[in-house]
Amino acid sequence: MTIPRLLVVDDDIETRSMLTEYLHRQGFAALPCGTEAEVRAQLGQGRVDLILLDVMLGDESGVEICARLRAEQDVPIILVSALSADHQRMAGYEVGADDYIAKPFNPDLLLARVRAVLARARRSASLIYRRQTSVFRFGGWTYDARRDEVSAPDGVQIALSRRETALLKVLLANPRIPLTRDEIAAAMGGDGDEQGRAIDVLVGRLRGKIEANPREPSLLRTERGVGYVLAADVEIEAG
Repeated sequence: MTIPRLLVVDDDIETRSMLTEYLHRQGFAALPCGTEAEVRAQLGQGRVDLILLDVMLGDESGVEICARLRAEQDVPIILVSALSADHQRMAGYEVGADDYIAKPFNPDLLLARVRAVLARARRSASLIYRRQTSVFRFGGWTYDARRDEVSAPDGVQIALSRRETALLKVLLANPRIPLTRDEIAAAMGGDGDEQGRAIDVLVGRLRGKIEANPREPSLLRTERGVGYVLAADVEIEAG
């Protein structure tokens, strides 16, 4: 149920806006960036599953940025460039890029490559561990996926409906990441607008069970202009 969080890094406003909107329509949480500083700011704010990084960023080099990022972390990186000669591709791979896409490209091809890189990343040890997670702790609460039980900070078990549990799982998989109603509905297996409109009601029901004051929620907050966000860190345990 984790919604992939992507960074679209390009110094051309029109290009990054177009790519961000396209990826958003395909079910990704896509965030635009224009510089290395903006990339690092996003990395410091939450989970990033993949970076689409343009090679030519004004005065900055995407290849050099890739090398610096790769020295620090394992986030998948796809380089995008109008430079498509073999030696230019090799330069990208040598600094740790996971893929290299030449401009101009078919958006459907880009989507296929993004999904392929994400699929490979999910087979890594860190994400295997994440998929084996059995217990989630957040804001004093505990969700035990093995027993499908939710426990309050005082240890009292709270009964959730099937759809309330599905909503909670989506939120736990995306802590501190604002999600639109349609993103939540899609992650729950819904079919778009109809279920998207019902998310408000479902959020209200879940708040009534996990918030000390549902009218002033501290865990499941409304993100103005976006949707909802689980405003708590999530600790996980593998089973």
